Amino acid sequence: MLSDWIPLLRDLRQYRKEWLTHDVVAGLSVTAVQVPTAIAYANLAGFPPEVGLYASILPVLIYALFGSSRQLMIGPDAATCAMIAALLLPIAGGDLDYYLKLSAGMALTAGLLMVFGGMTHMGFIVNFFSRPILIGFLNGIALSIIAGQLGKLLGIAVANLDFGPSLMELAGRLGEMDGYSLGVGCATLVLLILIQHYLPRAPAALIALLVAGLTVFLLGSDMGSVKLVGEVPSGLPSFSLPGLGYEGVQGIFISAVGLVIVCFTSGMLTARSFAARNGYGINADQEMRAIGFANMASGLCGGFAVTGADSRTAVNDASGGKTQLVSVVAALATAGIVLFLTQPLGHLPIPALAAVLIFSAWGLLDIAGIRRLRVIDHFEFSLSLLTTVGVLAIGVLPGVVLAITLALLNVLIKIYRPADTLLGIVPGVVGYNDISLSEDARPVPGMMIYRFDAPLLFFNADYFKARVLSLVDSAEPKPRWFVLNAESISQLDITGAQAIDDLIIELQNRGVRLAVARPKLYMRKYGQPMGLGKKIGAENIFYSVHSAVETLLAREAQAHNCVHGVQNDR
Repeated sequence: MLSDWIPLLRDLRQYRKEWLTHDVVAGLSVTAVQVPTAIAYANLAGFPPEVGLYASILPVLIYALFGSSRQLMIGPDAATCAMIAALLLPIAGGDLDYYLKLSAGMALTAGLLMVFGGMTHMGFIVNFFSRPILIGFLNGIALSIIAGQLGKLLGIAVANLDFGPSLMELAGRLGEMDGYSLGVGCATLVLLILIQHYLPRAPAALIALLVAGLTVFLLGSDMGSVKLVGEVPSGLPSFSLPGLGYEGVQGIFISAVGLVIVCFTSGMLTARSFAARNGYGINADQEMRAIGFANMASGLCGGFAVTGADSRTAVNDASGGKTQLVSVVAALATAGIVLFLTQPLGHLPIPALAAVLIFSAWGLLDIAGIRRLRVIDHFEFSLSLLTTVGVLAIGVLPGVVLAITLALLNVLIKIYRPADTLLGIVPGVVGYNDISLSEDARPVPGMMIYRFDAPLLFFNADYFKARVLSLVDSAEPKPRWFVLNAESISQLDITGAQAIDDLIIELQNRGVRLAVARPKLYMRKYGQPMGLGKKIGAENIFYSVHSAVETLLAREAQAHNCVHGVQNDR
């Protein structure tokens, strides 16, 4: 159905008259935040201010049609802009026209990849990027943005773009600091903090930039050393292909893949959080297509990559926006400003824009999240810090790739040497449970009950076998039965089945018999051809740990009574 591809049509069919006021007010409120931040983010990436505005019109309209989120606002974002600058400025070599083509080409390529991914149901990839990696990535981006804007705040044109070298260069050139620029930047920063504290729902960036721009304009020649945005061309963008050619696309393709990861993951996190707050669900594949279409539109109209924007989405939600009609209003209002109100935008001071970016970047820093990780899991805390350091030291994309690689390696290590448990009788707890739960817990006499908490596959099969034999050999007294609780063995391959086959013989050589509790149906695929069922014995395969223990204890008791009966007959 058409409404499955264009959710806005469905929302409009169910639209209520009383929502219109909320959506229009929310759209205008978003515009008040969107225009100054779009210019600031364009400045962050090294683009002319109008490019940021172009990325805030058509892409926003396109997402409004195709997105499944009712609150998410699409547009320029600090993380994506910092990533674009880090990846493409070295390739552009100072050629602004070529840089604009590269950024448009990368947005178009990333958009195509996301549309293809959404159509092939690849939206699930968002679940592969752990929270520690995202915290570390955003912290690294935030610190790199702050470092990159300090020069503009101080009125110093810093040549180095990398985190460490830029700070070292800035430290060596502090004598060139412009007092007026520093004053404007710091005053804007203080004003932003005060507005957020006392008027949290007000468009802080708009108010702060208006005050800064008006101050510089009124003081005139006295503030002549403060750099301004300059002329902002009026008029809507034209449509064109970037014209990079096949080799040009090849050169940015890997960067576009990295951009897909950042854009989609960031957008989905924002969309999911606000959808949960408002009590509805998000379709990951739909979101992937929608963000992809928005990026394609941005690339075709001379913009750059866009994603879900936390601040503008929060403004939408706080203003009572009900549907994506908010995005339509915001896009049209931004287009009106681009057509008729560009002259005042040229008077915005660069140090004030730097202050807005530093303020926004500070909001990206998740200090509380890092502290929480430190308490909960040392490895994930280290992984998050390593991601931050990687982003700052070796670049945005290599840093993220390194962190994801380490996270996947950690998963493999956990599967290779997974948690396992010996089960027994725990006082006060029904059933057979982990004997480490209580000092008073005890194993079932003559029996070792073992649970392996991972898939049993080719890379952990030897560890599984060695672990079982080690537990049996170290047990005092030695068990007569080894009960394998298979409930947590979620997958099995032929190597894992062979390990069980070997274990049957190894345990028999030690005078121990194997029983299996809670086997999975998929075990038949490998168990039947290898004859595992016959070797274990159908009488030693049980559907629960309880039935296994009770049956084996009863069997041993019966055998014991038979032995005593024979002795008494003699």
